[in-house]
Amino acid sequence: MAANTKSRRLEARLEPAIDDLITEAARTLGQSRSEFIVRAARESAERVLARADVTIMSARQFDVLVASLDEPEPLEKLARAAAAPRPYRRG
Repeated sequence: MAANTKSRRLEARLEPAIDDLITEAARTLGQSRSEFIVRAARESAERVLARADVTIMSARQFDVLVASLDEPEPLEKLARAAAAPRPYRRG
């Protein structure tokens, strides 16, 4: 079976106005309704997934975030552990 074989079916219930809109748009592009719907759904899904890994914030929020990364929090317990004599020595 080829990788691009269409083997799945998608069905949807539509309001008549939406159905007419899809039909007219597909006709305008010279596509079948099925081609139009699949292309539109694929493009929409790709857009959604492309944005899923993106965090959108204002420039001010971004500046605050970056500044906070430059200011390390005091880690007293870690500092004490690093300053303590080592229980084991190499070689």
